Amino acid sequence: MGLFDRLRGNDTPRVAFIGIDGLPHRLVADNPDTFPTLSAIADEGDGGPIDSAVPPESSACWPVLMSGVNPGETGVYGFQDREIGSYDTYVPMGRDVQATRVWDRATDAGLDATVMNVPVTFPPQRTVQRMVSGYLSPDVDKAAHPEELRKYLTESDYRLSVNAKLGHREDKSEFIEQARETLDARAEALTRYVEMDDWDLFVGVFSTPDRINHFLWGDYEDGGPYREDMLAFYAALDEHIDAIRTALPNDVRLVVGSTHGFTRLRYDVYCNEWLEREGWLSYEDVDDHGSLSDIAGDARAYSLVPGRFYLNVEGREPDGVVPESEYEAVREELRADLEAWEGPNGNPVAKRVVERETVFRGDHDAIAPDLVVIPHEGFDLKAGFRSHDAVFDPDGPRSGMHTFEDAALFVDHPDAKVEDADLLDVAPTLLRLLDVDYGRTDLDGASLI
Repeated sequence: MGLFDRLRGNDTPRVAFIGIDGLPHRLVADNPDTFPTLSAIADEGDGGPIDSAVPPESSACWPVLMSGVNPGETGVYGFQDREIGSYDTYVPMGRDVQATRVWDRATDAGLDATVMNVPVTFPPQRTVQRMVSGYLSPDVDKAAHPEELRKYLTESDYRLSVNAKLGHREDKSEFIEQARETLDARAEALTRYVEMDDWDLFVGVFSTPDRINHFLWGDYEDGGPYREDMLAFYAALDEHIDAIRTALPNDVRLVVGSTHGFTRLRYDVYCNEWLEREGWLSYEDVDDHGSLSDIAGDARAYSLVPGRFYLNVEGREPDGVVPESEYEAVREELRADLEAWEGPNGNPVAKRVVERETVFRGDHDAIAPDLVVIPHEGFDLKAGFRSHDAVFDPDGPRSGMHTFEDAALFVDHPDAKVEDADLLDVAPTLLRLLDVDYGRTDLDGASLI
């Protein structure tokens, strides 16, 4: 038990969760010398690969990870969602998350929570002890609560995110330098508030690994010029996690987890361009800044990132053309086309085509896609709301893409069993460690303790 706990006479279980956006378990397993801290946690407790969420996009994954329920309950399916009964789209923010997250259950149970940099949390909740929202927040000044936290962050070198446009350059030196500065400043802030020791639940997220992987994964896998820079970045991340772990009082359990895996990107794939060529939609009257409302009017189907496919159904969409009575037949036709879809190398694009009712259940499934494609390695599924010269683009700026498989989880507890697990199991594991009760049907996942 920590000294502060003894002084306040509180023996309530305490938990720290360190989230990493986009750390694949394979990277840790293949490079143990780069990750001695994560390897030590796995040895002393347990660690391993877990499945992500459908779709494996960060904006959808973080609400799932922090709530333990699927997007049908969180109401967030990606960086861009569509309005019910409309073709208008919006970028989901914190108030769009409809599910109860771990820190809400903790505070409802009378516990204190510090929450730093979790994506899809802007604006910061005033009901939480302290919170700084993660990426998609406009700036640090508006993202932090209370005043002491806001003041510290605005006066320090803290950044919400690295400038991804720097990663588009052929010379990645400035991008790598800024990524490291962002990582170091984030670690300094997390360590500072870990050491305050006035919380029962601490949640802190490193989001820069996702950016590093998007632009340097090709160098890592292909032995490119920035391979060692990428591994040096991850060695620094592991050292920062070690510093946080060292700063934790003895009575705190540590969990480290990521949202999705990563693999080599070979082609950016424009799904709406493919739908047009296959006769599912038309790009007529669309300008260079096309939007969903431009293409959906006479379409039988349309797509949103990543790999979400919607039928244009009568009565559900404003200009729906697929009769409700033909929904199943038309969806099966689209599924067959997707399963037969081949890339330039002759390999199938889709590893799996998942029906909405298989993975989305809840009060907020009205905007769920009808089908989701989990692609094979190398095919990164984009939407594209304007005509493209080709469906497959091998020359995009990114060399790494998200995967459904191979997210990572490490639990510093002797009874932890990280096997046959997925993102839904993280929240119930944290609640079990906190000894916070929840109803048997409240969550879709199960504790790994």
